[in-house]
Amino acid sequence: MKRLMTTLAAGAALLATPAAADELRDSLGEKMPALMELYKDLHANPELSFEEVRTAAKLAELMRDEGFEVTEQVGRTGVVSVMRNGDGPVVMLRADMDGLPVVEQTGLPFASTQTATPASGVTTGVMHACGHDTHMAAFIGAARLLAERKDEWSGTLVMILQPAEELGLGALAMLEDGLYTRFPEPDYAIAFHDAAQFPAGMIGYSPGYALANVDSVDITVPGIGGHGAYPHTTKDPIVLASAIVMKLQTLVSRESSPLDPAVITVGSFHAGAKHNIISDEAKLQLTVRSYSDESRKLLLDGIARIARGEAIAAGMPEDRMPTVTVEDPYTPSTYNSPDYTETVMAGFRERFGEDRVMQVPSVMGGEDFSQFLRNGDDEMKSLIFWVGGVPQDQYDAAQESGEGLPSLHSPFWAPDAEKVIATASEALAAETLRLMAK
Repeated sequence: MKRLMTTLAAGAALLATPAAADELRDSLGEKMPALMELYKDLHANPELSFEEVRTAAKLAELMRDEGFEVTEQVGRTGVVSVMRNGDGPVVMLRADMDGLPVVEQTGLPFASTQTATPASGVTTGVMHACGHDTHMAAFIGAARLLAERKDEWSGTLVMILQPAEELGLGALAMLEDGLYTRFPEPDYAIAFHDAAQFPAGMIGYSPGYALANVDSVDITVPGIGGHGAYPHTTKDPIVLASAIVMKLQTLVSRESSPLDPAVITVGSFHAGAKHNIISDEAKLQLTVRSYSDESRKLLLDGIARIARGEAIAAGMPEDRMPTVTVEDPYTPSTYNSPDYTETVMAGFRERFGEDRVMQVPSVMGGEDFSQFLRNGDDEMKSLIFWVGGVPQDQYDAAQESGEGLPSLHSPFWAPDAEKVIATASEALAAETLRLMAK
């Protein structure tokens, strides 16, 4: 990773001297002031998952202005825009719309002051702390570039604005609402995500698995409660749950292949209410990450087996075995079609410069963009790539000092939006023109 970051730092210096400008880039340059105004408005007015009413209506109107056939309320708050332009492939571009329950602390003049009450029932600030505002602005930028170049491409362009990516539910909601039956099914699905670990304007990609399966698992561990001074009269669920927590770590360290990345994190452990009372129940909450379906099954089956096995070892009766619940639906791993990905990146290197496009490690984060490929036919190709968002001065300072940078979902995340939007708009439009060239 250190070598990767050093190479990125060297490549970042070249961002001030972009690849030779062409007509597409010149046209985008004329559009950037309006796109930045759109970005600021979206940033100042974020909405939570499945509540993107204002956002969807605003962007739907902008897509109609470009000549798209627009359908709203697909998958609750999603928007589908279609432009039919003769024979050719069906290319789908996607952007996500939802913000996060985060109180913004960036200090930007257009910082969000919005509040909302999510399902937790606790009123909170709302912020585009994951950069979906840059995704939407670049989406509109690409739409405008492609709409004005209809004489250069042939096929069907499907552009979707997806709700609830942060819940991992929005893509599936759109699919279940007929995305592939009411509208043309794509041959290619393309998206990007801003990145908080790369300099602004860099492009990163991972062929094959790019993001992980994300499973949320709850384990309820019954016990037999009693007085803390007389533990021999009880079956302590805290001791049993602790044994389960420790044993779970062996699933990754001793049962999963070291060449197949996996993560089991116990993020929550709740039991008891008083010093001298042994509770009759403990509850664990886990996040489980994997790439392949086989690895996912190994981990989930192992969790159930360990929970039961430790309970048996503790002498728990059959009617008080732990219960393991896996949240459904889960977020599947995101897979970039390898050959297609390499072809796209070869074109990006030619367009943006060799040092601005780099293969990067896969991550254990999740992205429900994965659902579009999973629900497509066997010939469909899919790609999600990263566009760096860290302002260059911040990146350089962090490299020199060794201090960390704000991550995605941080209340301090403030990308260099202009570079993210310009890079992504051009990349999305250029690849679509290549796929659909007459």
